[in-house]
Amino acid sequence: MAGKKGPEVKGFETEAKQLLHLMIHSLYSNKEIFLRELISNASDAVDKLRFESLSNPKLVDDDSAFEIIVDHNKEANTITISDNGIGMSKEEVITNLGTIAKSGTAQFLESLSGDQQKDSQLIGQFGVGFYSSFIVADEVQVVTKRAGLKAGEAVLWKSKGESEYSIENTQKESRGTSVTLYLKSEEKEFSDAYRITSIIKKYADHISVPVKTVKLQETSEDDKSTDKEIEYETINDAKALWTRSRRQIKKAEYEEFYKHISHDFEEPQDWSHNRVEGKLDYTSLLYIPKRAPFDLWNRDAARGLKLYVQRVFIMDDAEQFLPLYLRFVKGIIDSNDISLNVSREILQKDPVVDSMRSAITKRAIDLLTKLRTKKKEKYDEFWDQFGQVLKEGPGEDFTNREKVAKLLQFSTTKGESERQREGLDEYIERMKEGQNKIYYLVAESIKSATNSPHLEIFKKKDIEVILMHERIDEWMMGHLNEYEGKQFQDISRGALDLGDLEDKEKQEDKEKTEKKFESLVARIKTLLGDRVKEVRTTNRLTDSPACLTIDDNDMGSQMRKIMEASGQSVPETKPIFEVNPEHPLVAKLDNESDEEMFEDVITVLFGQASLSEGGSIDEPGDFSAKLNKLLLKLS
Repeated sequence: MAGKKGPEVKGFETEAKQLLHLMIHSLYSNKEIFLRELISNASDAVDKLRFESLSNPKLVDDDSAFEIIVDHNKEANTITISDNGIGMSKEEVITNLGTIAKSGTAQFLESLSGDQQKDSQLIGQFGVGFYSSFIVADEVQVVTKRAGLKAGEAVLWKSKGESEYSIENTQKESRGTSVTLYLKSEEKEFSDAYRITSIIKKYADHISVPVKTVKLQETSEDDKSTDKEIEYETINDAKALWTRSRRQIKKAEYEEFYKHISHDFEEPQDWSHNRVEGKLDYTSLLYIPKRAPFDLWNRDAARGLKLYVQRVFIMDDAEQFLPLYLRFVKGIIDSNDISLNVSREILQKDPVVDSMRSAITKRAIDLLTKLRTKKKEKYDEFWDQFGQVLKEGPGEDFTNREKVAKLLQFSTTKGESERQREGLDEYIERMKEGQNKIYYLVAESIKSATNSPHLEIFKKKDIEVILMHERIDEWMMGHLNEYEGKQFQDISRGALDLGDLEDKEKQEDKEKTEKKFESLVARIKTLLGDRVKEVRTTNRLTDSPACLTIDDNDMGSQMRKIMEASGQSVPETKPIFEVNPEHPLVAKLDNESDEEMFEDVITVLFGQASLSEGGSIDEPGDFSAKLNKLLLKLS
């Protein structure tokens, strides 16, 4: 045709090329997944059209029922997945098929190890459904027309999954999308009617849109020559899974539905399916994933549950139904109490949503509590992936603070290994007689915590201490004052009070010791000057000569780093220098008349105390010089 504009050729993004290369070279061991992903995308397209047609009924310009058709041609070795959903405009095709529109792509690629089995799990976790087509296809063609556009505004997209793709306008009378895969010669099984039917039954039974393919039937030699009209049959149940009774749904169906809504390639860790009737009328189906997504720490990333109203899809990421610390939870809500013409703004002001949010949040917490109680090993796996996010809960959800605290896990001084995680309930069960506080220590790393001098008196008395070493811990403990009536005490803050666990003789000797070393303490304070807030004797050390603590109300090192990283100004805090009066070195210092020797020893002790806390030395050269001088005197 004269004047017809030819196709535009565009290149994939660099990161998209790398992902395509990995998949084309059969990174997935289960190749049939491509069909599940394309049917899932088609189902989403129908859901989106249903929603948009609520405000614009003209988009549904005919009376045909929504459906997904899977055609195949064994001679041509092709398979085509078609839907009559929302379709795409040219701009949407470029956005959705020309790029991988998901944050964290670079981080994802860095995580790939070269181990195909492990990397396939990572790719599934990253979620690149459409691109799985290239696992089995030499070339993929997409013909699509967005609902409401003219026939000549349809788009043809082609790619061989290498470095580029072509895009051009074409003719298409009906709305929707058709994806045709030109299969590789070794993938002929996927153009076979029986194989296609079995895959659809396996992966698409939960989808609420009818998925149809050519009806399987026995044919005689005479039938082959006749031009009979092709008959299609619906393969799936075509009833929304969450509307069915839990007793009717198999474990495999729950797992496949999770993969459908999350585009995850792994099964979920656990799920909860509930129907609520009464003051509110809604169904919720919540899932706990096995692995954290790459954008988990991006608090602005899309999150939330799929929202349906009276089984009509409304939005993908309805974030109003769960607090931010539960952003990893996937699932759906189907409500009869929310208006169909809903928007995110309306959701934020709807008291019904507030009531549902409260109930669904408790449901998610109960699901995690049940997982921890009945399947501790699985919960430990969950904790490795999402534990730090859950630690945001005590500061963000006052109502459920105690319930969230019950889910927290930590390393402790009683653990046989650094990876052994204990909960607060287990800690309380093991508390010594007379112990009325939960003791914990915040450090820069698990090794720093394990070797901290603050633990010395606790080890001697066999008192368990919780070891906190993650960046969020200090912030979290600012919102956790007590648990089950037991006060928390940071053993590196303020003066140590062991209460009834303290030896009576020690308590009586404390005042005498303070008075005895009064002049030494004053002398050290004069020497250290404004480097410290205070100098005092301590009862927390047994082996070390000195340590650093911070005042009860001062900011710890973890919070300082969090605030500095976010560009906030941080108030200056000075440590408290505590000396162990029972250590021979400190006792000797009390009688040291050589001022130079006294200064050298105190400088070294102060530097050692700082290093043992994971800190740094202000003047490392001076510290080294004084340390070397002392070593020479000993030689």
